Amino acid sequence: MAEQRSTIEFTVDGLSIAALTAGPANTAADTAAGTAAGTAAGTAAGPGAGRGKPLIAALHGGTYTARYFDVAGSPQGTFIDLAAAAGYRVVCFDRPGYGASTALPPAENTFARHARLLAGAIAQATARFPADGVFLAGHSIGGMIAMMIAAGDVDFRLTGLSVTGMGAVIRAGGPAHALASLPADETVDLPYDQRDQVMFGPASTWTADAVQAAHGSYAPTPVRELIEAPQWPDAHLPGLAPRITVPVHNALAEFDALWDSSPANVEQFAKLLTAAPFADASIARATGHSIDHHILGHALHLRQLAFAEECQLWAAQQS
Repeated sequence: MAEQRSTIEFTVDGLSIAALTAGPANTAADTAAGTAAGTAAGTAAGPGAGRGKPLIAALHGGTYTARYFDVAGSPQGTFIDLAAAAGYRVVCFDRPGYGASTALPPAENTFARHARLLAGAIAQATARFPADGVFLAGHSIGGMIAMMIAAGDVDFRLTGLSVTGMGAVIRAGGPAHALASLPADETVDLPYDQRDQVMFGPASTWTADAVQAAHGSYAPTPVRELIEAPQWPDAHLPGLAPRITVPVHNALAEFDALWDSSPANVEQFAKLLTAAPFADASIARATGHSIDHHILGHALHLRQLAFAEECQLWAAQQS
């Protein structure tokens, strides 16, 4: 049985980074002992035997808190539900300025600063919840920041990466550019109906209950990151992608209002990952931008967890 959700806090550079966590109902000491036993068993039984599970660290996108990952688009449950039931410890972080995490002054509120702070918090999480590496998941802006973390030097063993709701090409003249025109130093709290139009696909792809639940994960948003996001694919992605040396999973919504999810652009994203040992890039059918909150959100979750398993075997083979 998975334990109940709990909120935890990390301190990085004197700033508070909050997180929502759930996972198998065992203690950190039990997890450490299990990982050590698994390592010993793997040594005795051969490569790949006795592999443990990584910690899943999840980063939400703009206008959401960590509770993005705890919204059920279908009766199958949320990302946290499925991951915890599969035996993973999941830690979903409130990015700086969201939820209970410390807000940054506007001039310091950059994706690069988020990446440094969150990488530090993830390293602390691995000490609190010992696991066999870290599988990093990020949605939208959280995916951009996850890629920046993966391309840098980190104080934890990264086994793989899943980035969703972000790709290689922003839709020209779409909502992303409209949001980027807001006053740079403001924090905006967009009305639910305006957010819903951007975050959800056609009416047949979601339920009213899921949309209502998603409202509980919405949050005021620093405009600075809404300005940086449309620039990111051109300004950062080409330089970052070739520096990522772990496997990468990517999914873009079929009906994404912010990103161009045409097959050619999805393929282009994968082609940039020249140093990744393998990459899976695909279109999440019958979903809008916030893929997880749609009826087929659980299909994405199953793919992410399957990819995490593939990454774990790959990582074991490298050691």
